[in-house]
Amino acid sequence: MGDIGFWVDRTALHEAASQGHVLQLKELIENGAYVNVVTVDSITPLHEASLRGQTQCVKLLLAAGAQVDARNIDGSTPLCDACAAGSIECAKVLLEHGANVNPPLFTATPLHEACMSGNAECVRLMILQGARLEAHDCHFGTPLHVACAREHIDCVKVLLNAGAKVNAAKLHETALHHAAKVKNVDLIELLVQFGGNVYARDNQGKKPVDYTRSGTPASLCLQFYESTPLSLQQLCRVNLRNFLGIQALEVVSCLNIPQRIIDFLSYC
Repeated sequence: MGDIGFWVDRTALHEAASQGHVLQLKELIENGAYVNVVTVDSITPLHEASLRGQTQCVKLLLAAGAQVDARNIDGSTPLCDACAAGSIECAKVLLEHGANVNPPLFTATPLHEACMSGNAECVRLMILQGARLEAHDCHFGTPLHVACAREHIDCVKVLLNAGAKVNAAKLHETALHHAAKVKNVDLIELLVQFGGNVYARDNQGKKPVDYTRSGTPASLCLQFYESTPLSLQQLCRVNLRNFLGIQALEVVSCLNIPQRIIDFLSYC
């Protein structure tokens, strides 16, 4: 029995939800199965369906009274699981049924999970629904930290354009430190263009360049930006975007200025 682990009380409802067996799930519900049944680690059938991207099962369970914000032993909600799976359709259904985009967690939020999965559309949806850009996970830091650590550059672009703070720190470690560690030059350049501080030091006193090997493209890129400050034009863009905050794109698009300047301020 020792290798059965925490799945000893996994039910037929969990299995049907996980595998997307819609007819079986419907029959179980009609025969009185309790839709909010949990395993010993508090996983509900709705968690299972969400994590597997089983949209029809999610709809069935919610219609039968499944708790949309149920938490498992790690604190994750079905919306967290849908985002972890990169399932935009499941996420939309959960949100339509009142799922909290900012559940009171000390761990990863739905936005963190979307950044981990690398689904930029899911990241965009969470932001449109009011996800906190600076939500701080005790292990991963902000969603921007997560997206950079996983090298999901499309997600990084969405976050930065939405107003995520490029120099937010986790133990004094910025997103640029993460980009340096994974040696991603495109990511380094993107962060710098949005105002990433190449001189920032983490809790070990190290700058981003200190996490690169001398002579490598990532090292040369950071050395260049350390010795060549951003142009006045670039600095003006960064400062204006910082001043406008999360409303920057909306405000800039309404300004009575040439389209070329709008495009520049919008990083197009």
